[in-house]
Amino acid sequence: MDKLVYTAATGLRAHMSAQAAIANNMANASTTGFRADRVVFDRIELKGDGTQFEARMPASEEVTDADRAAGAVQSTGRALDVAVNGTAAWLAVQAADGSEAYTRRGDLTVAPTGVLQTGDGFPVMGQSGPITLPPYDSLTIAPDGSISIMAQGDATGQPQIIDRLKLASTTGSNTVKGLDNLLRVKGGGALPADMDATVQAGALEGSNVNLTQALVDMIENQRSYEVQANLMKEAKSMDESSAQLLRMPS
Repeated sequence: MDKLVYTAATGLRAHMSAQAAIANNMANASTTGFRADRVVFDRIELKGDGTQFEARMPASEEVTDADRAAGAVQSTGRALDVAVNGTAAWLAVQAADGSEAYTRRGDLTVAPTGVLQTGDGFPVMGQSGPITLPPYDSLTIAPDGSISIMAQGDATGQPQIIDRLKLASTTGSNTVKGLDNLLRVKGGGALPADMDATVQAGALEGSNVNLTQALVDMIENQRSYEVQANLMKEAKSMDESSAQLLRMPS
């Protein structure tokens, strides 16, 4: 059997995975701080001794990174909403496995235990760990990420600085996006705080998914899938023709 059928099969698998990534991007077009996945196709070159020419090269597909472009920022007026300025800095959070990860999602809330967390439930990191807030009457977040509160029952009238949001720069770092939409340092570890990074309080950054482009990508990917399917049909036809030629005459 011609190896074309295996080449086409790898192409089909790759385009199916790409379609899933594109669909995920479209589904998160309205998710706060979401970063679109980037899908890269490549050929798998089979190494040999150089005596034979390999005409059939399987395809591979991989979600290599997220689009780091900024999303649109909209003012909300809510004290706990923050939008990270620029594209390099990310908000540090504690992932489900306890490791440090990074997000652009700034719709913060306070859990019943006082832990400051993102809208998807990840504790927000401060300068020395997850931030915990005592009961307060009012809260403000400064451009540098400092969190000040007016404690309940405080007669002084002076706000108290509780902690500062940890903002880390991903520029030049080897970071990858996980299935939970969080950015992590490849191989483990944590990024140092970027003391020059700033936030905009009372605002949220939206998703950077371009729905029009995502729809175009989905159509193009579907057409490429159909090409691979037609290749499998052609490989079957070629195999049947070769079998007929090899039959002994009666």
